Amino acid sequence: MDTEKQAQAAAAAVDTRELVSLLQQMVRIRSYSAGGEEGTIARFMRDYLAKLGLEVELQEVQPDRFNCVSRMPGTGGGTSLMLNGHLDTNPAGEGWTKDPFGGDVDDECIYGIGVSNMKAADAAYVAGLQAVQRAGIRLRGDVILAHVVGELQGGVGTVHMLEQGVRADRFVVGEPTDNSALTLHAGSLEAELTVHGRTRHLSKMEEGVDAIAKMFKVIPALNAMSFSGPDRADYRGLRRVGIGVIRGGLGPEYQDWRPSLLADRCSIKFSARYSPGQTPEMVAEDIRALIARMQKDDPDLVADVRLNQGGQRMLMGAFEVARDADIVQTVVRAHRAVVGEEPKIGDVAPYKFYGTDAAHLSRAGMIGLVYGPGGKYNTMPDERVELRDLFNAARVYARVIVETCA
Repeated sequence: MDTEKQAQAAAAAVDTRELVSLLQQMVRIRSYSAGGEEGTIARFMRDYLAKLGLEVELQEVQPDRFNCVSRMPGTGGGTSLMLNGHLDTNPAGEGWTKDPFGGDVDDECIYGIGVSNMKAADAAYVAGLQAVQRAGIRLRGDVILAHVVGELQGGVGTVHMLEQGVRADRFVVGEPTDNSALTLHAGSLEAELTVHGRTRHLSKMEEGVDAIAKMFKVIPALNAMSFSGPDRADYRGLRRVGIGVIRGGLGPEYQDWRPSLLADRCSIKFSARYSPGQTPEMVAEDIRALIARMQKDDPDLVADVRLNQGGQRMLMGAFEVARDADIVQTVVRAHRAVVGEEPKIGDVAPYKFYGTDAAHLSRAGMIGLVYGPGGKYNTMPDERVELRDLFNAARVYARVIVETCA
C-alpha cells in the first residue's frame, strides 16, 4: 500500500465517538495552570496511553505537575514527529450557562473549560495515532505525544521536556487556530510601567505632580507606539500593546484612603507582542525611548519600565517557519484532503498574537507549525469547539503522522 492510500486508511479509521468520550473525560478533570492541579490529568493520560501500547513517561516539572510524554517507536530510518499540547487550562470565569467541567455535547459543539485551549487537540492527537494503529500501518519514524504542563506560564513544561533531551525531527503544536496553518506568531512579554509624581493636598495641587494624570498621557502614546525591528509588513502587524492592570495612590503600597492628596505613584501592567528579530529588552528600550521623547515636552514626567520575568513565568519568544517547509506542506495537503479546501496559512489573525510552545521547540532545532481545532470560542464563557473541526483535526493528524513517519 502506498503512502497516500495508507493516509486515507488512517483518516478513515478515526473513531469520533471514542474521541468525544476521551475529550469529555479530560474536560471533567480540573487542571488549572500553576495551581498544582495538573497531576491528576497527567496520570489519567499516562494510564490511557499505556493501554494503547505506547511507551509512557511522567516527567515531574514541579511538585505534582507532570508532563506525560508517550512514544510509539518506529521500525527505524524514518522521520520522527512530535505532537505537542498543554494540559493546563485557564480558570473558569463568570457567565457560563454550561457546567465548565461537564463536557456537555450538542449537535454542533463540545463545551468545557480548556476544551479549546487546548484539550481538544490533545485528544485529537490520541485519536489520530489510534487510527494509525487501527489501520495496521507500520511507521519507520517515532511518534511522540507530548502532553505538557505549564504552557500558560510561558512553557515551563515544554522547556523541561527539552532539557530532558526529548526531541523529534518535526512537530505540530495544536493550539486553537480553527484548523489554520500558523507559520508565524509574535513573541510575548509582560512588563510594568510606573509613573512617579509629587504629592500635595488639593489645596496646593498646583505645586504637585499628579502621577495618575501623567499616566493618562502615557497610555495612549504606548498604545500608538511603533517598535523597532525588521521592517516587514507581516512583522509590523504583530506588534501591539495591551494594558490589563492600572493602579494609583500614595507610595509603594498605593494607599487610597486619602483621595484629597495627589497620587505620587501610578503603575500599569501590560502585555506586549513583538516580532522575530526583536527581544524583550529591545521592546523595553523602545518604551524607554518613547518616555524620553515625551519628557522633552513634559519635564515633570518621570517613569520607569521593568520586564516581569522569572518565578513561575517564562518569556515566550516569537516563532516563524517557512511556508514551504515540508511539515507545513504536509499539513496543508492533509487539510485539503480531509476538508476539501485550502487552509488559511501564514500569519493568520488573531492566532498570530498567541504565544506558544512552538517557539521553544523551534529554538531547540525542531521544524514545525501550529495547527489545531477551536479558537473562535476560546477564553470565553461556554468555551467550546465545533465537533466538525475536532473530527477534521484528528483526521488531519492521522494523515500527517502517516505522511511524516511512514
